[in-house]
Amino acid sequence: MNKRRILAIALFLAAMPLTQFAQTAAPSGQPFVVEYYYKAKWGHADEFLKLFKKNHYPLLKKEVEMGRMVKVWMDQPRYHTTEDGRWDFRVTIVFKNATVANEPFEEDSLKKQLWPDQETYTREEQRRFEILDAHWDLPIKTVDLDR
Repeated sequence: MNKRRILAIALFLAAMPLTQFAQTAAPSGQPFVVEYYYKAKWGHADEFLKLFKKNHYPLLKKEVEMGRMVKVWMDQPRYHTTEDGRWDFRVTIVFKNATVANEPFEEDSLKKQLWPDQETYTREEQRRFEILDAHWDLPIKTVDLDR
C-alpha cells in the first residue's frame, strides 16, 4: 500500500467521531474496555512507572471512586519481544459503558484537587511522555465463542 493511500485512510478514520466506534464495540449499558499501551525508551521504564504511579494512577483511581470507571489495572510483559512489537506497560481500563468512555470529561478540577502544585505536576507529566517511544489505545470487544 502506498504512503498516500495510508495517509488518506488515517485521515478518514481520524475524522470519524469516537462514539461511532463505541456504538459498535459494546452494547449500550455494557462495560467498555480500553487497553492503553506504553513503550518507554530503553532504560526509562522504571522512571515512567514511577511518574505514572505518582501523577496518573491517582486520577484513574478517583474516576473509579466516582463510578465513571469500573476497574483499572496494569500489566507488564514477563519477557521481551521483538523491538517492533515491544511494549513495556499495558493499562486496562473498564469504563462503565461506551458512552461514558467517549463523552467529554472535565479532569482539570480533579487534577488541581489531587496536585495543588500544578507546575510540578505539569512538568512531571511532560517528562512521562518525553520518555516514551510510543503510546497507543486499543478499545476491546469480547467475542462470544459459544454463540
